[in-house]
Amino acid sequence: MTPNKYHAKKTKIDGILFDSHAEALRYAELKLMKQAGIVKEIECQPVFTLQPGFWKCCDCHEIWGSADLKKGKCRLCGGKTPKTSAITYIADFRITYLDGHKEIEDVKGMETALFKLKRKLFEYQYPELTLKIVKGRR
Repeated sequence: MTPNKYHAKKTKIDGILFDSHAEALRYAELKLMKQAGIVKEIECQPVFTLQPGFWKCCDCHEIWGSADLKKGKCRLCGGKTPKTSAITYIADFRITYLDGHKEIEDVKGMETALFKLKRKLFEYQYPELTLKIVKGRR
């Protein structure tokens, strides 16, 4: 197994494998908050679509979604139509509090350029949700 470049150590709690010890510690804290009646629900690794997948014709450059695809050929000129996969963001936790509001949490030791970009896309796509960064502890 290749070591993590940020020195994160995978840790398992309750049969769930977390990417880092800090993430596992946060999960343990959230479980205590649930037992104390502060948190209603904890969802691990929720997936959010930041941009849906699409097809783009190599010849006429027409772009469309999956509903318009006809046998892998462009609906206008019949050219090749390779698929571009969706861009997704997998958070560490989705927490539902007793009052019903939800927060999305990500445990980070450092914020990479890719994460900063995905955070901007997330905040635009899901304005009703709050993305909270929890600083990881070693």
